[in-house]
Amino acid sequence: MTDRDITLRVPELADAPAIAAAVQSSRPELAMWMDWCAEDYDVADAVGWVQAARDARQRNLAYEFVIEGQGGTILGCCGLNAIDTLNRRANLGYWVRTEATGRGVARAAAAQAIAYAFAHTELQRLEIVVAVDNAPSLAVAAALGAWREGVLVHRLAIGGRFHDAVLFAIIRGRGASPQ
Repeated sequence: MTDRDITLRVPELADAPAIAAAVQSSRPELAMWMDWCAEDYDVADAVGWVQAARDARQRNLAYEFVIEGQGGTILGCCGLNAIDTLNRRANLGYWVRTEATGRGVARAAAAQAIAYAFAHTELQRLEIVVAVDNAPSLAVAAALGAWREGVLVHRLAIGGRFHDAVLFAIIRGRGASPQ
């Protein structure tokens, strides 16, 4: 899936070094919100993620993508995970390397993932769960037209601490929130 600036594509093992480099270059910012972003995150961790993403895709448990910029640079990742087939629901998550933030990359990638979900799956509901203090991610959810449904107390465990989170939803066939 491509728009004028980015391509969302299935990750390959050959992407692991670039994914690890993107994570490491952005670790201080990512670690604030992503518990998987450890100080020692390396190529082996990225290989493990790619393999897990491939396995989850084959079992229809997740659809993970790398965000590729012009020139082939890995700008981050975006995906549909925690898929609940009974209720046709999934989590929509995204992260963007620090030097690519503020340019609409996360919004564009998430919009492509939403389009993929509603064109290629039977999912009816996509949820975005964002720590209440994560202003950039809150802005992405709002820019997508996601419906703010409420605050979930102690919903996210990050760095050994619990954080409240805002729950947003995007519903198939329902227009954007009038925020």
